[in-house]
Amino acid sequence: MLGEAARRLADAGVESPRVDAELLLAAVVGVPRSRLLVLDEVTGDDAVRFEALLAQRADRVPLQHLTGRAPFRFLELAVGPGVFVPRPETEQLAGWAMERLAGAREPVVVDLGAGSGALALSIAHEHPGARVVAVERDAGAIEWTRHNATTRAAAGDTPVRVVGGDMTDPGLLRDLDGAVDLVVSNPPYVPDGARVPREVADHDPPLALWGGPDGLDVVRGLLVTAARLLRPGGWLGIEHADQQGGSLPALVRAHGGFADVADHADLAGRPRFTTARRADG
Repeated sequence: MLGEAARRLADAGVESPRVDAELLLAAVVGVPRSRLLVLDEVTGDDAVRFEALLAQRADRVPLQHLTGRAPFRFLELAVGPGVFVPRPETEQLAGWAMERLAGAREPVVVDLGAGSGALALSIAHEHPGARVVAVERDAGAIEWTRHNATTRAAAGDTPVRVVGGDMTDPGLLRDLDGAVDLVVSNPPYVPDGARVPREVADHDPPLALWGGPDGLDVVRGLLVTAARLLRPGGWLGIEHADQQGGSLPALVRAHGGFADVADHADLAGRPRFTTARRADG
């Protein structure tokens, strides 16, 4: 069964056909993927449901939309239509953020463009003393932010404040001007007209993707907000596209008010996120 399922997904252009087939079957029968080796033949309603999910995945519906879950660092988040599915690459930005917060007793953190809440909720989970604010503009996506924040708070994590708003709005979070220790963001950064996989083009919300002709239109406004929110010495981390490893750091430097601007590669060696420190004075 799994062999044939994997072949169907491979023929449809799915990048990880065997893994996806196994994860779909595990979700259907309600066991961890590792338990599939001892699973007897799948029949009845489970077989029908697996076939339906397999057909949708072959039509390039995101795997996470079909399972309803997306792993991110030490969490598993609810996702579905209307919210950007968190990617493994973003975990490195979260890891960098935790390094910056090490030793801080009650840091104030803002996640601009939170989506599912992956960055904000991971920080709250891993640093219980942090005061975390998640900002999301999209009316559909923020429902997922709120759902995941409520779920994590019920599980005992420090509650995250979820705010509806545009990260480029001059009036956003005025109560935190000059008081934030860390701003993180995975903003819309795909250049208009760029080719993206069908899973992205057909299912990720447009507000989470497109960033203007060079992909940096939203980032320009984000920098203004971050500079206002951050205390002197506070840190900024922004994810970007592969081809923006030079242009985004240059944009941060040109903005002024930031020091120690650096770019960081992901595990595949591709430029992935830019960091900077709010200059003193």
